[in-house]
This record gives sequence, C-alpha cells and structure tokens, in this order.
Amino acid sequence: MSISRSRFRQLLAFEDRTVALISSREETAGDYVIEHLRLRIGEDDVRGILTRPAEPSGPMPAILYGHSHGGGYAIGASELLDGRDYLLDPLGPVFARAGYVTLCIDMPVFGERATATESAVAKALLWQGKSLFGAMLSDHAAALTYLAGRPDVDATRIGAFGLSMGCVLSYWLAALDERIAAVAHLCCFADFRTMIALGAHDGHGIYLTVPGLLREADGGTIAGLVAPRPQLICVGEEDALSPMPAVERALTELRPAYRGAEDRLDVLSEAGVGHQETPRMREAVLAFFGRWLS
Repeated sequence: MSISRSRFRQLLAFEDRTVALISSREETAGDYVIEHLRLRIGEDDVRGILTRPAEPSGPMPAILYGHSHGGGYAIGASELLDGRDYLLDPLGPVFARAGYVTLCIDMPVFGERATATESAVAKALLWQGKSLFGAMLSDHAAALTYLAGRPDVDATRIGAFGLSMGCVLSYWLAALDERIAAVAHLCCFADFRTMIALGAHDGHGIYLTVPGLLREADGGTIAGLVAPRPQLICVGEEDALSPMPAVERALTELRPAYRGAEDRLDVLSEAGVGHQETPRMREAVLAFFGRWLS
C-alpha cells in the first residue's frame, strides 16, 4: 500500500488557506514570554497561543504544537499553558525554556471555536465530501505558515509535536508539508484497519473519519511520507486507543520508508503504559528536538 502526497491531499479535501495576524498581546511569565494571538485563517478568526524564550538569540527553532482531544472541547490551545491530565505538565513553558518558539491554535470545534459540536460539523463536511480532520489539517498548515514567517523563527528548523489527536495532526501534517523538519508524536500512531478489526476505532471521535482513505493508505504509509525527515514515535503498550497489534502493523509498513536512514526513525514503546505521556517520553522528545532542530 502506498500513496502520493498529492493524492493524500485530495482524499483529505485539504485546502491551502491564507493566514494573517490580527492582533498580539504579550505577557511575561518569568523566564519565558506568552503571546496571545488572533489569526485570520481563511475566513475564520482563530485564537493562537505562543510561548518563546524571554531572551531570544537570533532566529530560533520552533515547534508547531497540535493539541489533543480527550473530550475537552473547551480547552483547545489552552493545553499549551494549562496541560492535560495525561501530560506530565504543560509543555509551552518547557519548550520555551529549551529555546523554542512554540505555537498552538484552536482546532475547529475546540477552545474558542467550540460553537458547534464535533458531530454536527463533521457530518456537515462529510455530506460535502470533506472531513473535519481535513479542515483541521488545513488550519494547522496555515498556522505553520504564520510560524515560519515570524522574524524570530528559523523557518528551516520547525518541528511538529502532539499527543493523541495532536499526534495524528502532527505526523499527518508532516506527511503533507515538507516545511516540518522533524516530528515527534505520542500515543496515537496505529494502523486503522487493525483498529477496526479489534473494535478500537470507536474510541476515537468522528473528526478522524476520512472517506475512502483506507483503500489507499493507513497510519504506516502516511507516516512513510515523512521519510527521510526525522520522526519520533512514542507509544504505551497498554493504550486501548492504539492497541499494540495496530501499532506493530503500522511500524511494519513504515520502516521500509526509512531504509538507509534508520537513524532518523526513533520508536519508544513503554510496557505497562496507557494513553499518557511518561518521563521517558518527555526526555526522548526533548533529546529528539535537541538533536534535529537545535
């Protein structure tokens, strides 16, 4: 099974959206700075939250952060500052202290954009031959355009990161967009065909349903579009949302894409761990970005 980047865009009904900064308000938080952004993405006014070092030194590496789902529709981009119960602690300050400019935006139906339900928006888009996840990825790519255009960001050193829904946002966008130099993702890398066979797919929201996708691609082949750019995959072996048989099948389909570049694919699999970040995952993510972006 294989798919081209252009065909993947077609199946997602991916749209190249314009982005413009409407307003920015800065807040100093000790040794890092928070920027509260309003971005015009396509026709929508979208909240963005950005963290950066208090004392920048030239154009810096950056991370595009995909927030998670977890039923926290009111949270969205606030995850960057407030964290979630499956994260060790909020990553915005952590990445800023490590020298990165980090941006997270509200995905459709989350945060300040939670004005309609996931079900209502997804169903309307499916009727139009589109998908909610395609809309999310289109907005995520626009956020990447904004991030790459900032004068304090080195556009050649932008990584992507996310856990759960943010995991899929991150590696799917990296598959679509070569401006992502390296991607680290946690707790949602899997083969969806296997998940369906196991009944695990129903634990995920309807946002992830992309009509016709599994006839042409799956988790491993999509992640293969990232190669040979560096990719870190972290999984918990007791994660019911990404069962190990589904993870293993996805890895089997992914590994050939890194033939000759095996040092650019890192996999951390933790026994006894569910759908959550662990200290070993945190250490691996920081080391990974330190190696490939710094």
